[in-house]
Amino acid sequence: MDQKLRFDGRVALVTGAGAGLGKAYALLLAERGALVIVNDLGGGKHGDGKSSMAADKVVDEIIKKGGKAVADYNSVVDGEKVVKTALENFGRIDIVINNAGILRDKSFARISDADWDMINSVHLKGAFKITQAAWPHFRKQNYGRVIMTSSCSGLYGNFGQANYSAAKMALIGLSNTLAIEGKKNNIHCNVIVPTAASRLTENILPPDLFAELKPELIAPVVAWLCHEDCGDNGVVIESSAGWAAKFGASVQVSSDLKYLYEGQENFSAFPTFAILPGLMAIMTSEATLDAIPNIKYDLSQILHGEQYLETYRSMPTNGLLTSKFCIADVMDKGKSAVVIYDVYTFDENNNKICYGQTSVFIVNAGGFGGKRSSDKVVPTQNTPERPADSVITQATVKNQAALYRLSGDLNPLHISPEFASMSGYSEPILHGLCSLGFSVRHVLQQYGRNDPKMFKAVKVRFSKPVVPGETLKTEMWQDGNRILFRTSAVETGIFVTSGDYHTSP
Repeated sequence: MDQKLRFDGRVALVTGAGAGLGKAYALLLAERGALVIVNDLGGGKHGDGKSSMAADKVVDEIIKKGGKAVADYNSVVDGEKVVKTALENFGRIDIVINNAGILRDKSFARISDADWDMINSVHLKGAFKITQAAWPHFRKQNYGRVIMTSSCSGLYGNFGQANYSAAKMALIGLSNTLAIEGKKNNIHCNVIVPTAASRLTENILPPDLFAELKPELIAPVVAWLCHEDCGDNGVVIESSAGWAAKFGASVQVSSDLKYLYEGQENFSAFPTFAILPGLMAIMTSEATLDAIPNIKYDLSQILHGEQYLETYRSMPTNGLLTSKFCIADVMDKGKSAVVIYDVYTFDENNNKICYGQTSVFIVNAGGFGGKRSSDKVVPTQNTPERPADSVITQATVKNQAALYRLSGDLNPLHISPEFASMSGYSEPILHGLCSLGFSVRHVLQQYGRNDPKMFKAVKVRFSKPVVPGETLKTEMWQDGNRILFRTSAVETGIFVTSGDYHTSP
């Protein structure tokens, strides 16, 4: 983490800070100048016992390193007492990291009321009481940072942890609401979903994996979320072994929730998602490798050149789809070749959902004496010379390619450094359809009220690859119900996509 990221003068309260993740958070924040309250009841992982030893050891370690910290031995359910420790020693409170937790794992049928109540008391009620006690001070000083700790068990479920997973998922709901309520007072609330070695996972994870999952690799993510320069609010971050991935959408972009949350009244598939079934049909067949007789090539030579999509019905959010494709034409571009596929996708009632045309560019596969052009290609329109009517800029994240892979991207070029190197890239690049998703999202937001029903068709040319982490700028020109657009990487000024978007009449 950059040494410029400092917390001088900030007062941070970390619960469950006597060991594991909480200790790592406390040590890092103190090292960066924060005044730290090390809260730990000192009990066992099942919630039994009490001791001051754990918190005292962490405080001693901080002080020996030149930092400032005090111990607190109160239960997190006594939130007022814990926050009082911060106020009495440092006069304020700026950061709350709700990390304290216990386990009482049992199969669902064997969970007692006491098992249920104890888990929810420590995890959920404890976070509620601590944060509520700090809340008026955050509002008064117009500043506060809150971290809730969820779990993969909360997000995805885990056998024998119904009580624990329920409490951990509830913390996400609590965080989402606090993010909304606290926004006007510059109070940010976010969720960390860590996978790390701790008291709670010591006898669950294999020893070799336990040794790799160091809490110190989670701490920088949490520290960033607690910093005044971090603009994230209402996000859920999964983090493990030095990796971090944003999960879901910011609660502030309410119109995006229909693309992410199945409980939304207008739950919808994003329009360009309709490209994927046909593309997956092509990529899982031998059609591309057999398209040019007597010329051998492999996946490392294949690039997505152009894409057309026209929708006839909204993409269903569930059901059985059938995609049928054929090779419409093959072009010889001299050194390389282009294969054109026509794809039709149908629902389970044989209703036509969409038509797509995919142009696959195959490096070093040309020179076979074929034609250079084809009248079967859906043309791409050029953008006007005049200044754009609208511009939207949005940053990608470093792990954007890994996240997009969850949509069904099977090409190792977008995830494997070794495969990217074989293809001539210094690192994995973003799938062209992910870049297109940014472009279409911008157009739909600007000219279609972010309503998927306003999408009719799009044709795009992929000019250059996007490196995950680059910022994308989409320029748009309106011509009736047609929107011409081009997207560039802000850092380099290189155009990565250009296209032609049609809204529904």
